[in-house]
Amino acid sequence: MSAFKRKRGRQDANKKAKKVKYVAAGGEAPVEAEQEKNNEITIPPPVSSGRWTNKERVLIFSSRGINYRTRHLMQDLRTLMPHAKADTKMDRKDKLFIVNEVCEIKNCNKCLFFEAKKKQDLYMWISNSPHGPSAKFLVQNIHTLAELKMTGNCLKGSRPLLSFDPKFDTEPHFALLKELFTQTFSTPRYHPKSQPFVDHVFTFTIADNRIWFRNYQIMEEDAALVEVGPRFVLNLIKIFQGSFGGPTLFENQGFQSPNMHRRDIRMAAAARVREKQMVKEMQKMKRAEAKEDVTTDVTADVFITPADETHVHIQTDAPLPKEVKKNKHKQLVVKGVSIHIQNEGHV
Repeated sequence: MSAFKRKRGRQDANKKAKKVKYVAAGGEAPVEAEQEKNNEITIPPPVSSGRWTNKERVLIFSSRGINYRTRHLMQDLRTLMPHAKADTKMDRKDKLFIVNEVCEIKNCNKCLFFEAKKKQDLYMWISNSPHGPSAKFLVQNIHTLAELKMTGNCLKGSRPLLSFDPKFDTEPHFALLKELFTQTFSTPRYHPKSQPFVDHVFTFTIADNRIWFRNYQIMEEDAALVEVGPRFVLNLIKIFQGSFGGPTLFENQGFQSPNMHRRDIRMAAAARVREKQMVKEMQKMKRAEAKEDVTTDVTADVFITPADETHVHIQTDAPLPKEVKKNKHKQLVVKGVSIHIQNEGHV
């Protein structure tokens, strides 16, 4: 079987629609030109006649030192965002300004960069490369698609709806983040890798001064929402004017670093241990005081009544000798014995 030879050279892009001729039922080709025109039909062009004008591309990658959960989260985001690109991990020693060069090489104008510290803290940068603005978040409560095992499902490559909390319109820094999220997470229309369907929605909710991300499937029957995943919480730290740096536009005063949070937990645990030790020492002191009180009875003097004072008599003369009284019973016994002895001798 001969191998298939691929023709080189680009085919003409401006091809006209194909024309197909239908033969009449009798099996003979029509002779007249009018009948040919009537029997010719044209194959319609593709349904989507629009052009891909929004060339937003998002680069999703991370630094070295991330754990498996972060790696799965990045893979889930790349799956849900067909306009996303991947890259190798960046070295920890490199400065963040190098990310702008990587975005330029990858032809991306948006970036989601995950920065790992101490192999337990995860920070996420969302930036408009190369001019800014950019925002830094602390990522908490990460749950991936494989971990959740939700009943919801959506088509791969479909375009999502973006749902924002009404609080995003109340403050200026939230409005800036809303625009940044819209440009980053929304799939461009007519993107080559996207599907012309809308079957899931990304929700950004503000609660407890944090941004909660959820992904829901839109059911066809009653437009109900079923969660798909992934899910995570973003705690805003700072918003910068430039990309990965520059003047600070907003700083969250209520943010507490993970190091301080862990330090507070350790201090609270140490305070509980010290409190237990103090309680034990107090118990020992109470026991020692109780033992001392037992030696001296407090109720010993309760029944003592006051008596009249008596004069002390000092005896100067020697006491008289006492009369010795003989015991009659003993005398009789002695006499009996003597009498008995006498009788024995007489006999």
